[in-house]
Amino acid sequence: MYSVEDVLRIIRDKGVRWIDLQFTDFNGRLHQVTVSAKQVCEESFIRGLGKLDGSSIKGFKGIEDSDLVLVPIPETFAIEPWDKGNGLTVRFLARIYENFGRGRFVKDPRYVAERAFDYSYNEGYIPYFGAEVEFFIFDSVEVDMSKPYEGMSFRITSSEAPWSKKTFLAKFKDSYYVVPPIDKTWIIRKEVAEVLEDYFGITVEAHHHEVATAGQGEINIKFADIVRTSDNIVTLKYVLRNVAAKYGMIATFMPKPLYGDNGCGMHTHVSLIDKNNGKNLFYDPNDDYAELSQLGRYFIGGLLEHARALAAIVAPTVNSYKRLVPGYEAPVYIVWSRANRSACVRVPTYFRGDKNKRIEFRPPDPSCNPYLALSAILAAGLDGVKRKIDPGDPIDENVYLMTPQRRESLGIKELPGSLIEAIHELESDYEFLRPIFPREVIETYIELKKEEWKYVNLYVTPVEIYMYLDV
Repeated sequence: MYSVEDVLRIIRDKGVRWIDLQFTDFNGRLHQVTVSAKQVCEESFIRGLGKLDGSSIKGFKGIEDSDLVLVPIPETFAIEPWDKGNGLTVRFLARIYENFGRGRFVKDPRYVAERAFDYSYNEGYIPYFGAEVEFFIFDSVEVDMSKPYEGMSFRITSSEAPWSKKTFLAKFKDSYYVVPPIDKTWIIRKEVAEVLEDYFGITVEAHHHEVATAGQGEINIKFADIVRTSDNIVTLKYVLRNVAAKYGMIATFMPKPLYGDNGCGMHTHVSLIDKNNGKNLFYDPNDDYAELSQLGRYFIGGLLEHARALAAIVAPTVNSYKRLVPGYEAPVYIVWSRANRSACVRVPTYFRGDKNKRIEFRPPDPSCNPYLALSAILAAGLDGVKRKIDPGDPIDENVYLMTPQRRESLGIKELPGSLIEAIHELESDYEFLRPIFPREVIETYIELKKEEWKYVNLYVTPVEIYMYLDV
């Protein structure tokens, strides 16, 4: 962890010339402004820098009162590894403040995660999260939307995909843990992991090729508190895109870019730690099923209770619902189990006596804003704890293979089938978010997602022409 004094000393001693201040919008996209290091002093970490027009970020501000202030967060300080100029550039994530000393900007997504931590801490818990971030690294992607009334197209190029007609190819739905030379993106993932550890202080537990062809990979980052993990996910995406670009390739966190193959998820792990004694409150060695405590069961109950509303935040794009269909390890069924990957909530049980007991929530995908997604997951789980929501019996069968009648007899529900359905679920079930999410955030988020769904839904896709031209 860096202090303000540490940061200013490094900036001075290393002759840093430029400083990138970064933040996310509601969709989780990273934005930045680069300022001269000469403008940054001790006061900058208190008052901030008046460098943001909030009306230019969707959902932030109206043009009539658009000035916002960026305050660098010293703990997020990092030297940019790809800077080859005459002077070093360093990077901070930033908190966003209102103008004229009016306090925090409540629509800052990071502020939501900070509120989530504070709320949980006041309840007696420290919330820890880990993430398995999946992605694709393509050789290139071409998109033509110049004349949508005439026709649109896209083309994905990947030297390891079956359609490349080369040797040593990664097969459809059969490329889990493949090795080089089949895995042609190993060197990129390795460099990303090393940059994350060496420059950004983020511990990478593992990286590997995933099930799909065409350069699908996964990077697992070590657990941390909810705010730090959200920061780390944002940073991972930033680093991966830049390293891939250095190799002339493109990294994407789009949930489902390929037809007929696995999509990208972001399985999210959560534990609650007692703030007084540091014990994992999900661990109970006397529980024969999964060594899971009653509090952990209540947390699962909250996740299942609010799963359909959560979908709008953790699977937040139109494309997300092309991943969330049965048959591709997609966790569409609202049940829980200990080792069952057809369940949307899983309790990993690799070893007995594992005091690092955690709950894995599987619906999220990496297109989400991690500050909002992790906060919503925590809000749902804590609502289950507070209301003592029973999750019911675990389901240890492969739900994908059940008949509809069998699922109905067990009362098994599914996640929404589209973004607009998920938004409607959120509109009717958002009270569980209120202890953490400011009202303005919920309202603006729903409005933006409705606009996004409408915009995407207006476009005619090739498969619609194929299916319906002769009706």
